[in-house]
Amino acid sequence: MRVALGCDHAGFALKALIRACLEESGHEVLDQGTFCEESCDYPDFAERVARLVSCGEAERGIAICGTGIGMAMAANKLPGVRAAACNDIYTARFSRLHNDANLLTLGARVVGPGVAEEIVRTWMGTPFEGGRHARRLERLAEIEGRYGGRRP
Repeated sequence: MRVALGCDHAGFALKALIRACLEESGHEVLDQGTFCEESCDYPDFAERVARLVSCGEAERGIAICGTGIGMAMAANKLPGVRAAACNDIYTARFSRLHNDANLLTLGARVVGPGVAEEIVRTWMGTPFEGGRHARRLERLAEIEGRYGGRRP
């Protein structure tokens, strides 16, 4: 699977670990930066990752910042992106099962490296359950289409 991966300065060290974890599992990683620990702005890297997911160049994306929250907020601005901030295994699993999240965000200042790897493995390995949850995704798409980036 092609996975877009990106981070800001807070997620730089964890990104290297997640990249190795993904590659060891046979995934192709599209690294969108940052490539150093110098202070930078998370929306830039969230957009890079989300754009690849939105246009279909990557099947999934993972973005890492201090909490995972800012990356999720920025990534969810792009059409078709369903970013979920998951800092535990339970939410990672259900973001896939029930919400078909296609972009995972992690908080490098919230979870340790071992837990982060387990979150990624769980998230990558969990399929979408479909069924009644598919109807809810259709509703999300309707809402997105109704507003198309415009304010109500």
